[in-house]
Amino acid sequence: MSAPIALLSVYDKANLLDLAKGLQSAGVRLLGSGGTAKKIREAGIPIEDVSDITKAPEMLGGRVKTLHPAVHGGILARSTPSDEQDLKAQSISPISIVVCNLYPFTETISKPNCTVADAVEEVDIGGVTLLRAAAKNHERVSVISDPADYAEFLEAWTKGNGDVGQNIRSKLALKAFEMTAKYDDAISGYFRGQYASADSPEDKFTGTVQRIPLRYGANPHQKPAQAYVTEGELPFKALYGSPGYINLLDALNSYALVKELFEALGLPAAASFKHVSPAGAAVGVELNEIEKKVYGVDDLKEPLTPLACAYARARGADRMSSFGDFIALSAPCDLATARIISREVSDGIIAPGYSPEALEVLGKKKGGKYCVLQIDPKYTPAEIETKQVYGIYLQQKRNNAKIDAKLFENIVTKNKELPSQALTDLIVATLALKYTQSNSVSYAYRGAIVGIGAGQQSRIHCTRLAGTKADLWWLRHHPRVLALPFKKGVKRAEKANGIDLFVGGEVLEGGERTQWESLFESVPEPLTQEERTEHTRQLTGVACSSDAFFPFPDNVHRAFRSGVKYLAAPSGSVMDEECVKAADEHDMVFAHTSLRLFHH
Repeated sequence: MSAPIALLSVYDKANLLDLAKGLQSAGVRLLGSGGTAKKIREAGIPIEDVSDITKAPEMLGGRVKTLHPAVHGGILARSTPSDEQDLKAQSISPISIVVCNLYPFTETISKPNCTVADAVEEVDIGGVTLLRAAAKNHERVSVISDPADYAEFLEAWTKGNGDVGQNIRSKLALKAFEMTAKYDDAISGYFRGQYASADSPEDKFTGTVQRIPLRYGANPHQKPAQAYVTEGELPFKALYGSPGYINLLDALNSYALVKELFEALGLPAAASFKHVSPAGAAVGVELNEIEKKVYGVDDLKEPLTPLACAYARARGADRMSSFGDFIALSAPCDLATARIISREVSDGIIAPGYSPEALEVLGKKKGGKYCVLQIDPKYTPAEIETKQVYGIYLQQKRNNAKIDAKLFENIVTKNKELPSQALTDLIVATLALKYTQSNSVSYAYRGAIVGIGAGQQSRIHCTRLAGTKADLWWLRHHPRVLALPFKKGVKRAEKANGIDLFVGGEVLEGGERTQWESLFESVPEPLTQEERTEHTRQLTGVACSSDAFFPFPDNVHRAFRSGVKYLAAPSGSVMDEECVKAADEHDMVFAHTSLRLFHH
């Protein structure tokens, strides 16, 4: 019986001599390529050259050494009669062990003065092929890609009398596959940066744009940053401006939300996102005269389209949080919507298209630097999504749960009347949760989010935060707020801040009060507690949805205080029955859904 053969071809020669000596002592025949064979031979350990079995010299400066049927036939042959017959016919000996690691591509491209030529020289061909071939045939072949595994392998080889066992071969194969995957990813990432940028999107030879550079990552010191796809082309393009990392997080999450709102309700939808959660979201329900004033669009001369109404509502849900927002529209941006956007402080917009007139308006914003993204409405993301946290990869199926009327059919309260407008509001509130950092609770009214509590560790804090925002939103409808005597020339952002301080009832002192008073022709008297209470009682019929179950009835009671009539939340709490009792106490309609909607 012939001795088992080990092929050694490594760039990193750490622990190499110990391995070679151990294998040779165990009766293994050693084959080596280039510098690997030279180092082992100089240490006095018997080893043959790969050329001894290929009968071909190393070529092209060493770039072709192991790419030969005598090598890969010996690695890929299985223990079957037909394969054994092929090997015998070609006088090829089976190879049982492959020891290989790769050229230092990552280290090379990390050097400050690395050129494309330098990078190309470090693209390993033969080594990757050896690893992949040996890993493919791991039922028979042991592939060792990490010098840290040499000692353990030698011990297992010795104890097993030349058989390390399938478990070890399988784990070594996985390690080799991961090494080649990481290596290929580094190579494609480098050349993506060199060749696949959006500098020439009209390149007829490639036909697609797979990558755009970003200004920086989540923070200015996190450079470089990029957005890319590995297949096809990016589903969006920048018509004006340049997106940042957080811009794209907001853009892609917000567009997903408005696209689903449109699919669920058949109404044009808009969202206002800040820090990867909606500050507001709405569908195109027509604005009445009071709402036009509340949302600051009563001075527009041209008629408001349904899409413009949707964005006015989305922006007006929480004007303070929406300051510097990223906007998403479910339909091509029209002129009326662009007019509203043009006078708000905003970072950018994403939509499936733009009318020429709308694009002209948006193109002038921020001196042409306003970020205007156009997304392909036919784009469908992959079913599996992956993210990396602290160097660890996490993978899951994309959240493709559908939010529609069926979700709210299980009404568990005595009151089971769910009007169509309330159903629309529950859909809007619940869909917003799907794209809000958890824990989260949202309130909706007349097709729009009016309060959202995002990213709180406690459910009641979510409900309170969202309820407080809804209360302040409703106080902006108070006749005294609508009649606040702002001076001419006060900017929209200053008005929003002034109204927020007024309805919030904060006690202002010193320079802060002086600055606030300077906004008005005459300083308004604060709203009394009686005025606040009386006005708050007028708000009824609000819908409230939670991304997970209500653990205690205090959430129900707090929601009721902000005009909530309709509730939706998954069941599953030991306190479900108590929460339903609380809803019955207030004659509310409570639908138990079967869907948790955490988003992180």
